[in-house]
Amino acid sequence: MPGIRNPIQLSHIIGQVRRTTDRARQEAEEAVRKAAEWADSGKSSRAVDENIDYVDLTIHFIGGSGIPKMDVVGTADPYFVAKLDDSIKSTVKPNTLSPVWNEYWNVKNVPSNAKLSVEVLDKDDGTITDDYVGHAETDVTSGTKELTLQIDSGLRRERGTIWLKIDSVPATSARPSRFPYTFDGPIRYSRHYSPTVGVLTNLNDARLYSTWKMFLRGVPLFLGDSLQHWNTKYKAAQTIFQGPIIVRSSIQAGHRMLYARTTTNGFGLINGPEDVISILHGGSSSNGIGAHRVKPAVYTYVISADDNSFRFSETGAAFFVDFASKHALHANCATAVRYSGEFHPRPEGGWENFSDETPDSEIKWELVIDNNSGTYSPDPMALPDVKALFEYNFPWFKIHALDYNDPRLAQSRDACRNYALTKRGVRQEEFEPHANSGEVTLSHSATVTAGHGRNSSGGGSDIPPPLGASAYGAGDCYPRYAS
Repeated sequence: MPGIRNPIQLSHIIGQVRRTTDRARQEAEEAVRKAAEWADSGKSSRAVDENIDYVDLTIHFIGGSGIPKMDVVGTADPYFVAKLDDSIKSTVKPNTLSPVWNEYWNVKNVPSNAKLSVEVLDKDDGTITDDYVGHAETDVTSGTKELTLQIDSGLRRERGTIWLKIDSVPATSARPSRFPYTFDGPIRYSRHYSPTVGVLTNLNDARLYSTWKMFLRGVPLFLGDSLQHWNTKYKAAQTIFQGPIIVRSSIQAGHRMLYARTTTNGFGLINGPEDVISILHGGSSSNGIGAHRVKPAVYTYVISADDNSFRFSETGAAFFVDFASKHALHANCATAVRYSGEFHPRPEGGWENFSDETPDSEIKWELVIDNNSGTYSPDPMALPDVKALFEYNFPWFKIHALDYNDPRLAQSRDACRNYALTKRGVRQEEFEPHANSGEVTLSHSATVTAGHGRNSSGGGSDIPPPLGASAYGAGDCYPRYAS
């Protein structure tokens, strides 16, 4: 947490060294994985031992005690990072030395000899890196586990205690080695705000400075190992991926700032349709109708290849101003994604047949998802798989998956925006990224940060990513919108 720094902050240095080493190792492993994938696209990219037993896990991260404060004044804002294959991160618990996380994670197809390692960090708002508290490791056998945090130095080796409980049962999948470490819920999300939102007071504007990150269940079960490579025929993508490095560095800096973990992030679970509906609520509007109604809005999304997270924001979000690609900003300038495009909610029958006289609770809601992304040009043949993925995660909604040039998509999207304009008092400029007069944009701040040579892999995420995960690039005139 913020405060007066200790004169000798060894934990900060040690934490940076550990994370830098981990990133280097993960990047090397990722390079090997992708090479294997391209060499043999017909096989799983994960090399696994078929003789190993596999288990399905429920991990309950209970809490901790005796967590030391890392600043001279105040207490701590601790969170954990847990790793089996990739990593998960907890919510930040502010101002406590005895955090209660009470977070559950279901992970399928885990090798029975896997090790679960847990690091605890102290969140420092306004800084690039957080203070490293300590780490612990355990096997994945069933039982309640009390783990002592340690630090790799000669000073103050014990750093408190954390508790967790693991339930382990034989894997139910017929071929668990095909998709090891498959995240199976609960679906978690976080809401983030652009750093420039602090100067705003209007909730409707605040929504245009927000982005969401959500972890869906079973992504590899539906999308397999397939990736959507950046579109080599799209000029904006060429500028990003083949142009000056400052372009990519600025996008990555913007991503870090936008998705930074802070004590003000919003966190939640998706347990039913009401949780999704609440995310889609439009905040206040000029006519006062939209405060607690589903907003007729179009969203830009990616499904990340890094952690299978579903990241989205309104297409008119202010933080997109001056960035070469909306989708690249969400994807941290990754050269490939699982999928990308746009989506919008609509009542059954479409917005053109809807009236605000009908309460949202009496409506059968639908989600229309597409592949409208010039940067990654997703394969339209994968749309049925994307549809099945969203039906699996959001069974309460009817899902429509349409190609970007399908006239039904244009009709539905236009009706959505027209309803926003004529019935909800949404302004025309909200449909596309815009900055208020005198506003310092995220792009400007990111360019300044990138220009100072900040490491593009720091900062980090917000909520726990799942424990495991693992091209098509065609069309030279893909979207009608910069994306």
